[in-house]
Amino acid sequence: MPQNAEKPLRPAKTFRHSLIVAHPDLDSFTMAVATTYRETVEACGQQVVLRDLYRMGFDPVLKSPELPSSKPFVPQPDVAHELELLSGTDVFVLIYPIWFGTPPAMIKGYVERVIGAGASPRSLAHHLGEPSNPLLGGKLLLSFTSSGSSLEWLSEQQAWTSLQTIFDGYLARAFWMDTPQHIHFDGIVEGLDKASIETDLRKVEAQARLTCSRLCQTAGMAQTAAR
Repeated sequence: MPQNAEKPLRPAKTFRHSLIVAHPDLDSFTMAVATTYRETVEACGQQVVLRDLYRMGFDPVLKSPELPSSKPFVPQPDVAHELELLSGTDVFVLIYPIWFGTPPAMIKGYVERVIGAGASPRSLAHHLGEPSNPLLGGKLLLSFTSSGSSLEWLSEQQAWTSLQTIFDGYLARAFWMDTPQHIHFDGIVEGLDKASIETDLRKVEAQARLTCSRLCQTAGMAQTAAR
C-alpha cells in the first residue's frame, strides 16, 4: 500500500445492548418498554441480550462465598453464566418499576451478584479496579423506570434524587461507566389509556434509536482517529 494511502476502515462492529428487566407481570408496562427497546435496536441492526429476571427465575440473594475476601473470587455457576452472556456489552439497560422509592429486589440482587461480581468495597472506594474493565469500564448505562405516583411527588419525597445519586451515579462512578441516562415514566397505573401508553413507548423507541446512533458515531470517530 502506498505510504500516502489511507488505511481501510475496520469492519463495522455489531453493538450489543444488554437489557436487564424486572417485573413479575409479563403484560406490564415495564415489559412493553423492554419489548419496544429490543425491537427498535434489532431494527437498527444491533444485538440485544435480554435478561428477564422474573421469567428466568434469577436468584437475587447474595451467597456467602460471593462476599469479598482474601480468597480468589470464584462466581457461582449462575453468575458465571450471566457474566459470559454479558461479555461484549456496549450498553447496559436497566428496566424496572420504582417500588417504595427503590428498584425491585431482583435488580438490586443482580447488581450485587452479577454487575458487582468480585468487587470489594476497598477497590470501589479507591478505584483500584481496572478503568478499562472489559465488562463495565467505559460502557453506557441507561435506565427506564416507571411509577404510579408522579415524578413531582417522588422528588418531594427525595426518592428521585436519591435514586439518581445513590443508584445511577454510584454505579457509573464505581464501575468506570459512562455518564448514566435515566428516562422515567410516571402515572403508570392500571387502566391507563392506550394513547398515553403508545406516546410513552414512542419515547422509548426514540431513545433506543438515539443510543444506537451514539454508538455508531463514537465508533466512527474512533476509527477516524486511528487512520
